[in-house]
Amino acid sequence: MGPLAGVRILEIAGIGPGPFAAMVLADMGAEVLRIDRAQNVGPKAGGEPPGDLLNRGRRSLGLDLKNPEGVAALVKLVEQADVLLEGFRPGVMERLGLGPEVCLERNPRLVYGRMTGWGQTGPLAHAAGHDINYIALAGTLHGIGRAGEKPLPPLNLVGDFGGGGMLLAFGIVTALFERSRSGRGQVVDAAMVDGAALLMTMMHGFRHAGFWKDERGTNLLDTGSHFYDTYETADGKYISIGSIEPQFYQELLRLTGLEGEDLPRQMDRSAWGPLAKRLTEIFKSKTRDEWCEIMEGTDVCFAPVLSMGEAYQHPHNLARGTFVEVAGKLQPGPAPRFSRTPAEISRPPSHAGQHTDEALAEWGFSAKEIARLRDQKAIA
Repeated sequence: MGPLAGVRILEIAGIGPGPFAAMVLADMGAEVLRIDRAQNVGPKAGGEPPGDLLNRGRRSLGLDLKNPEGVAALVKLVEQADVLLEGFRPGVMERLGLGPEVCLERNPRLVYGRMTGWGQTGPLAHAAGHDINYIALAGTLHGIGRAGEKPLPPLNLVGDFGGGGMLLAFGIVTALFERSRSGRGQVVDAAMVDGAALLMTMMHGFRHAGFWKDERGTNLLDTGSHFYDTYETADGKYISIGSIEPQFYQELLRLTGLEGEDLPRQMDRSAWGPLAKRLTEIFKSKTRDEWCEIMEGTDVCFAPVLSMGEAYQHPHNLARGTFVEVAGKLQPGPAPRFSRTPAEISRPPSHAGQHTDEALAEWGFSAKEIARLRDQKAIA
């Protein structure tokens, strides 16, 4: 029973950040019912769950939202829900007859979570886009990459998941907390461009203080410094170094054999390039495992750069249970952790429409109503 046990959430199926937010909320114990398009419902698989891990932890109801009966069924579900979350472009839910005004009129306590790239308002609100575009406009992508090279997209971690789905989940939980005092729901407008900008707050502070330059790969945390970077080892693998604090930097010098040399000051930017070359040569003299023997667990601030498969097997991750196996698939476990109400993955991903009749019955639909919806082709 996670900390959100008892919270009922309707997730209008989408891609990327919306499913991620729903997954996080389900991991925390919320009952999340995913509303999949009836057109996507196929023959039930014999037992093997689908591979989309973002869909774990919730059941699926196949519903045709272009069918008036399907819309009416969703409105009935909304009356009993705590949260509805959707990830369409602005105006789509309104055209379906399921916008915030309609839903909040039927359920004034509803938290209506909206996930978009550009936000519900603004000149780009209706334009298509993806993670790379949102973090570009936010001023975030520009700073990611090495000096003299083009910006490097950080997978879709910053826009879709960090600035998008995670902040949507945070917004929903915050609105639920406020509702516990006011008794009223509200709309949460989560935009990836806003979230990606928010994640850069510390860098904006550095910039105002004159400590951060717009030129990528020249700053403290963007591979500009020799003591915060990755280095190749003798076996073609990589390690990471994050020796920012002076005492950690001294440990780096000691364990690389540079201690005792007449070196420039750590924060002398003119020396960062030459010292990076020195460290490049030193780290290529041993294998990754050899450097792990020397540095892992010390105050250098060191870790090997592991692949996903390697991360499963690292002793620290094994001890923490960072990755868990569900239905034969290793995957990241719920985070963060709670002392009294532990989070858990309640079920593997569901096939579209796998729980249609079961879920409708639990949400108060009679057998006669379910049969009528099926006759009207509103459910699948």
